[in-house]
Amino acid sequence: MSVKMQWFKQGLCLLPVFLVICSSSTFIISYVVAVFRHDVDVIFPYISDTAAQPPESCIFGLMTFISACAGIATIYVRYKFVERLSEDTLVASPCLNKMALVLGMLSCLGMCIVATFQETAVVEVHDVGALLFFVSGVLYTIVQVVLSYHIYPFGSSSCVYRARVVIAVLAALALFPTVICAFFVKPTTLHRHTDDKDYPFHLASAAFEWVVAFSFVFFFLTYIDDFKLFTLHVRTELEG
Repeated sequence: MSVKMQWFKQGLCLLPVFLVICSSSTFIISYVVAVFRHDVDVIFPYISDTAAQPPESCIFGLMTFISACAGIATIYVRYKFVERLSEDTLVASPCLNKMALVLGMLSCLGMCIVATFQETAVVEVHDVGALLFFVSGVLYTIVQVVLSYHIYPFGSSSCVYRARVVIAVLAALALFPTVICAFFVKPTTLHRHTDDKDYPFHLASAAFEWVVAFSFVFFFLTYIDDFKLFTLHVRTELEG
């Protein structure tokens, strides 16, 4: 048993694991509660629809904030890891690494905006937050794939790199129908009917939205092996 659990103790690998579990639970729990209360349809509601009404909106808001904090920590740790590799090997561009950091932080900010401004309350701000989350998140995965290509074979293995490529491509391809079809969906109610003219667009947009969201979340699982290799230490220095 101790051998099986030993990987949890290596480096900071527990951080991306917590992020993925917390983020996935946020989407799933709010969906289950919303469906159980008949607040949304069972078949592919928008993620935001599952968090539009209390109590699921309260659950979604709290867990999304926790996930955003874990995301900020994970993204920053990844940034420091690549920075340290660049100091020793000069294999990764510092500018590209900083770009990934900014994109990741913007994505986490978008998460907080989505959770704070429900779509039934302030639609425009909510949509901006959702767009910021998805676009920044997908761009973050793409930049990380480029960084992974440059730093290989340091850090992650070829299998992990291929997994990142697949997830990033899947997220990027799913982003386009998510955004494009959303323009043809009229904001009406949380319940949709198959005879609505915009129902096919809603179904496609919502389905691909779930794909983008979980692709971005599961991308962080590929950090586990990297995060086993190092730890971070905080040093306090007194001036004067």
